[in-house]
Amino acid sequence: MDRFSFLNAAHTAFFADLYDQYLVNPDSVEPSWRSFFQGFDFANEFASPVDQLTQATSGSIDAKQLTEKIQKEIKVLQLIEAYRTNGHLFSKTNPVRDRRTFTPTLDLENFGLSTSDETTIFQASTLISSSPITLGELVQLLKKLFCETIAFEYKYIRDPKTQAWIEQKINAMVNETPSERKKIIVEKLNEAVSFENFLHTKYVGQKRFSLEGNEAVVPAFDLLIEDAAQLGVEQVVLGMAHRGRLNVLANVFDKSPKNIFSEFDGKDYADGDHFDGDVKYHLGITTHKITRTGKAININLVPNPSHLETVGAVVEGITRSKQDRYFPNQPNKVLPVIVHGDAAVAGQGLVYEVAQMVTLDGYKTQGTIHVVINNQVGFTTNYTDSRSATYCTDIAKLTSAPVLHVNADDAEAVVKAMTFALEYRMEFGTDVFVDILGYRKYGHNEGDEPRFTQPKLYKTLSKHKNVRDIYGAKLVEQGVISSSYVKEIEDSYKAKLDNDLNASRAEELTVIEPFMQDEWVGFNKADRAKMLEKINTAVDEKTLTDIAKVVTELPSDKKFISKIQKLINDRKAMYFENNKLDWAMGEMLAYGSLLTEGYNVRISGQDVERGTFSHRHAVVKVEESEEEVVLLDHIPNKKGNFNAFNSLLSEYGVVGFDYGYALASPKTLTIWEAQFGDFSNGAQIMIDQYISAAEDKWNSQNGLVFLMPHGYENQGAEHSSARMERYLQLCSQQNMFVADCTTPANFFHLLRRQMLADYRKPLMVFTPKSLLRHPEAVSSIEEFATGSFQEVIDDAHVNPADVKTLVFCTGKFYYDLKAERENQGRNDVALVRIEQLFPLAIDQLQAIINNYPNVDDYVWAQEEPKNMGAYGYMLMNFDLVRLRLASSPAYSAPAAGSYTRSKKRHAATIAKVFDKNL
Repeated sequence: MDRFSFLNAAHTAFFADLYDQYLVNPDSVEPSWRSFFQGFDFANEFASPVDQLTQATSGSIDAKQLTEKIQKEIKVLQLIEAYRTNGHLFSKTNPVRDRRTFTPTLDLENFGLSTSDETTIFQASTLISSSPITLGELVQLLKKLFCETIAFEYKYIRDPKTQAWIEQKINAMVNETPSERKKIIVEKLNEAVSFENFLHTKYVGQKRFSLEGNEAVVPAFDLLIEDAAQLGVEQVVLGMAHRGRLNVLANVFDKSPKNIFSEFDGKDYADGDHFDGDVKYHLGITTHKITRTGKAININLVPNPSHLETVGAVVEGITRSKQDRYFPNQPNKVLPVIVHGDAAVAGQGLVYEVAQMVTLDGYKTQGTIHVVINNQVGFTTNYTDSRSATYCTDIAKLTSAPVLHVNADDAEAVVKAMTFALEYRMEFGTDVFVDILGYRKYGHNEGDEPRFTQPKLYKTLSKHKNVRDIYGAKLVEQGVISSSYVKEIEDSYKAKLDNDLNASRAEELTVIEPFMQDEWVGFNKADRAKMLEKINTAVDEKTLTDIAKVVTELPSDKKFISKIQKLINDRKAMYFENNKLDWAMGEMLAYGSLLTEGYNVRISGQDVERGTFSHRHAVVKVEESEEEVVLLDHIPNKKGNFNAFNSLLSEYGVVGFDYGYALASPKTLTIWEAQFGDFSNGAQIMIDQYISAAEDKWNSQNGLVFLMPHGYENQGAEHSSARMERYLQLCSQQNMFVADCTTPANFFHLLRRQMLADYRKPLMVFTPKSLLRHPEAVSSIEEFATGSFQEVIDDAHVNPADVKTLVFCTGKFYYDLKAERENQGRNDVALVRIEQLFPLAIDQLQAIINNYPNVDDYVWAQEEPKNMGAYGYMLMNFDLVRLRLASSPAYSAPAAGSYTRSKKRHAATIAKVFDKNL
């Protein structure tokens, strides 16, 4: 339907009134009219637009003729808008495939225009050109701007000012690239092409995930860094999967090719027995770079596993951490760049989760440049089988991020697209996508036969020139370089690589360059023995009291709902009257004490501000205004910052973000809390690939804390178990802590130990639900003010000489067993709580066993089924005595759905503890 068909019935006086309205307030008129009046400069053709329109209504000139002229101008305006909106569908952005056919086309006839109009000058053309031009000239200009090797998607952006900015930049893209910049481009293309050729010759058949087909990425990244430094960026955080990574490491991040060659040669590592390393195309690096104009910039390539899009969330977390630490008032000085594959960006849900973070208070990073290395094949899958969307980048529309599609064979266009993306991000602080359409020369890796699945495409590619030669020939034709220039720089670069190869083969061991070590000065590595060393985590009672005064008093000048008022009053009573502090109060004291010592605290996750079980209330709301009040912000002598962020309903993305945050901020207690413990299943890739293994693979420490509510309260299969068996299975020599505390004070000391240690390990904590308000799960002030974390808690309620059955258990189940022991009046059963499951405090456990000389029955008791919980782990690691198992049988689901059946099973398990004949 013609959006302007209403003009056929409009009186010309209407145009004059509308124009008057536009002159007073442009935003008050309908957008298409506003665009028309902006581009339709009546004054160039008529003495005065208002006078002429007035004359038309009075009959001085032919009103019909004027109306037809305006309608024709509007059709030209429609044509311009069509090119802006749909020109990308008809662009020359694919270097090796014909475009799919889209309708309607941009032919003049589809807009009520014809070839006979091509010689007519239209005023609407000034929206594109500096002066009025003919329709024929306008069409040629529109094709050059919107249908050549760069194509634009942006018309879904609602803000007219943003659209106008984009259109101004598009119009400027016809400007010629300076010769000096062209020479940089061809030199970096030479490095990219020559590097791949060298590896292909020297390491025949070895996987390297070549960049060939998208080599223009190298000059694009190189000049992105140069331009970013000029615009005030001081740090860049880049994440990418394996495709082209080695080339980027060598030719953008200045990693020594000598070290890369050592990795190809498969030498052992120089970093000791407890470092296994990773394949060469997963490693990261941090480089302090000086640009060609003398600007200093810190650039980071984040290590990543094969899970293609995981690194995107980590990049965002690292970026936000650096922004918070170094540039809280100028966060755009840290630039995140995420490189995607075309199949991955379209197919993996994490991309959506990360995209949703772009404006959220706890996760925004002032915009990310997303770059797609578009091979047009995912492993062996054609793009037509890997997505339903028109473009792999259609996720960008979610947050109104503009997309530039660019032909990888036009290196200058790729660089221009990247420059646009940088300037857009710096101007608007939101995301932007650059989709670089190229190809993959050798299939997924250098050992594949791509003709199995894409015979037609690879027949074409066998004759296709590389981008360096294409661009070099262009520059020779333009007179920018001599005909011998490319050969000269190729020979020079190859000689350098030969020297590096010879130097590499003289080395016996491979040295892995550290990632982001500037952030980790003063921190040491820790083995299992060091992890078990005691750390004094006590806090002076006066400091605790000062904190308690603040977190137990709401502002008197604000009105809160009665439940909040009662909760805070109860906290005041438990500290200042009863000396029985519950879990939430212990948690608040841990955070408050760390803040006074200069540490920051960040906790994020679903509903963490109040806590899923309404226990934390770290952030409280004023009743009428919903103003947020954070009591911890008012602690006297506070030196650190406290932040609690309710997250989007994501586990995978948010855990990745928080992992990245902790990676760049070791002096921040960074916590992710699962709404229920089993929600962490959604982040399993992050747990397997980063949290449990990153120190072993990449020498990267990380102190991220997981809080996972766990415990069987007869509420069904879901949300009972946090699946502790999965975390314990991942434990090895020294990779992380796993704990299941039973008292507020021990949880307090555990959190403080996490910061006071001179090393960092991930900490997985199974936190309670019913214990949050259990009358016995309390601690005295003295327990906070003295001592340290207790890996094992012995039974203080029995005489060791009377004990015949020694029970080892963990977490909330202890209180169930204690209640049953009291119910039976038994004094021959001791209950030992293992508060830290990994690493096990074997010496402490042995001392406790030795303290019970008359025991003949050793029990491992757990509320989880036999095939879950910690039993399998205990079988492998607890070899001090032979343990009898007290649990329910093995089941597929963690718990029964029936309340009655669940209670029966729980009771039967407890009965087994006290009767070894069951």
